[in-house]
Amino acid sequence: MIAYVIGRLLLMIPTLLGVASLTFVIMRVVPGDVVALRYSQSGSAPQEVIDRERALLGLDRPLHEQYLDFMSGILRLDFGRSLWTDQPVATEIGSRFGISFELAIIAALIATSLAVPLGVLAAVKQDTWIDYAIRVFSIGGLAMPSFWLGIMTILLLVVVFRWAPPLIFRPLWEDPAANLGQLIWPALTVGYRYSAVATRMTRSSVLEVLREDYVRTARAKGLREVLVIVRHALRNSLLPVVTVISLEFAFLFGGLVVTEQVFNVNGLGKLIVDAVAHRDYPLVQALVLIFAFVFVFVNFLVDLLYGVLDPRIRYT
Repeated sequence: MIAYVIGRLLLMIPTLLGVASLTFVIMRVVPGDVVALRYSQSGSAPQEVIDRERALLGLDRPLHEQYLDFMSGILRLDFGRSLWTDQPVATEIGSRFGISFELAIIAALIATSLAVPLGVLAAVKQDTWIDYAIRVFSIGGLAMPSFWLGIMTILLLVVVFRWAPPLIFRPLWEDPAANLGQLIWPALTVGYRYSAVATRMTRSSVLEVLREDYVRTARAKGLREVLVIVRHALRNSLLPVVTVISLEFAFLFGGLVVTEQVFNVNGLGKLIVDAVAHRDYPLVQALVLIFAFVFVFVNFLVDLLYGVLDPRIRYT
């Protein structure tokens, strides 16, 4: 087990280095840079001024030197300074990380609390009006884009209830009511959207398990239906459900760009939009690397969770 964990952790290193290298190349291929963008907003500037600014930022150096500096900085956990704000990249990300992480956690909890009970209920009540209603509910989540659902949510709150989410973010430990008042609505919007996939997966997995011989045997022995569903059907169908939910959480953490823009949440999604618009190379590279790390690490944790959910799985 220990050898497996160490091996998986070591495999993360080439994956993350490959993501970092690919991001570095893509950012340099995109036309324009931060200096040209900055002076384009303030009018024309002499070429010598632009060249001097590029030299100060290190953008005039050969690409291989910039790449070596970038990779050595990653090994030291030093992502440099933002080219737009001149603040350390770690500071820029650190001030937004908690917001996006909390939003992703709340959305994942909402998605799981919707998906698992509804999926099980739809499987137990197969081909009844309850099953059809749940399937329509889940298909609606797949069909409606998150940004449209978010706009409709804001309009409903403002027009019907005369209530708008607070614009100033308050941390959870300072003012829980204000914090949840701002994050619950984007979390509901995104959570409903991502619960649709997990609901359909839960329904399919539970239906498949309900047809197994050991489920029929448990019912023939007179075991209560609730115990049959929870102890036998649900538990043995959790592996694909957990896989989908974990992947959705990883996508949630890195895919809140549109939702944060709609609800004016100043998280990592909004930050990466601003960084790309400003051609802020160090900030974009660090954010993409963080998103990749979250995705890889969540998959690693899920692989370990398989052994807990299914005793037949052993890592040697």
